[in-house]
Amino acid sequence: MNKKQVLEIANSISKNTLMETLEIYYTDVGDDFLKARMPVSKKVHQPDGILHGGATAALAESVGSAAVYIFNKDPNTKVRGIEITANHIKSISDGFVYATARPIHRGKTIQYWEIKVVNQKDELISLCKLTTFTKR
Repeated sequence: MNKKQVLEIANSISKNTLMETLEIYYTDVGDDFLKARMPVSKKVHQPDGILHGGATAALAESVGSAAVYIFNKDPNTKVRGIEITANHIKSISDGFVYATARPIHRGKTIQYWEIKVVNQKDELISLCKLTTFTKR
């Protein structure tokens, strides 16, 4: 599959899900990464007007889990997040955030991913780690 086809699949599996609600859109894929963006608006703010950490974690888990699914190249794969950590470094109140998932470990059943979330200036917003379990 080419890049365009992979992105079409990633975006199509997001319909009627949290990813659609948060307006997460997959934008790029390579040999070892998947990237998505999410708008930062009042919809994902905490009460004081900045990006909610939970929305950031949802973005990170969505991108990491989608990456596992895509790189396994098996449509019958079931991916489950089993642990996520998120270190929030910088706040943001508008624009877009971009999350890029890269593998640290890609085992048969357990995968470990690093997801960097940056703003439009490529400044680090959050650094997340995701452990997933894959069932075939």
